[in-house]
Amino acid sequence: MNTVSIDELNIRYKDTGEGDVIVILQGWGTRLEVYDSIANTLVSGYRVIQFDFPGFGESTEPPEPWDPRDYAAFFIKFMKKLGIKKATLMGHSYGGRVIICLASGDKSKLGFEIEKLVLFDAAGILPQRTAAQEKKVKRYKRLKAFLSLPPVYALFKEPIEQWKSKQGSEDYRNATPIMRSTLVKAVNTDLSDKLPDIDYETLLIWGENDTATPLSDGQKMDKLIPNSGLAVIQNAGHYAFLEQPVVFTNILKSYFGL
Repeated sequence: MNTVSIDELNIRYKDTGEGDVIVILQGWGTRLEVYDSIANTLVSGYRVIQFDFPGFGESTEPPEPWDPRDYAAFFIKFMKKLGIKKATLMGHSYGGRVIICLASGDKSKLGFEIEKLVLFDAAGILPQRTAAQEKKVKRYKRLKAFLSLPPVYALFKEPIEQWKSKQGSEDYRNATPIMRSTLVKAVNTDLSDKLPDIDYETLLIWGENDTATPLSDGQKMDKLIPNSGLAVIQNAGHYAFLEQPVVFTNILKSYFGL
């Protein structure tokens, strides 16, 4: 295991294998070790880089809440620090958001060449809320505003804090204040309009039962990214590479010629 300092942030990473480079960009709340099975499949023919984003795993938290574009800017510095000039990028969940920002932007500002992309159960498309969900969000915001009033909070501080601790997803509840705001920035960022600007060969791999980033997201990405193909894994959810490892591995071996 290695550590590199970027803008005073200590970033943990793993560098294995030899050959053309593949970098794995992780999903929200994971550690780089979660992707060891993927790396172990690829190292027979490639150099594989795994790392913890700032605020993920054991890497230093960013100094303020970041959005996916901030993580993309960080990643460019990370690649420069490691001296990598060309790589295939693989992104799971949140990592997919960052890759979309990188692959749809100005190539001259990357500082490295993207060879191709693999997005698996990737995030980046903002789900459309139903009318009932919109009403629920509005009720929550009104209640939160009321409970935040100084006189109300002073009288009922303990029960209010208990109520707050139970709100949001498990990822949100488990995060630090900075990373909570970072997560909010992520889930409220819709990158759909960036997908047609991606002109790299792109393999999409999706679990058919994914509820975090549903298959419909993968189908939309496949439709909007010009040079893409979608592989759907049955009986798998958001972590298809762990739930159906043999199928996932076979897809990678076929795609990368291993």
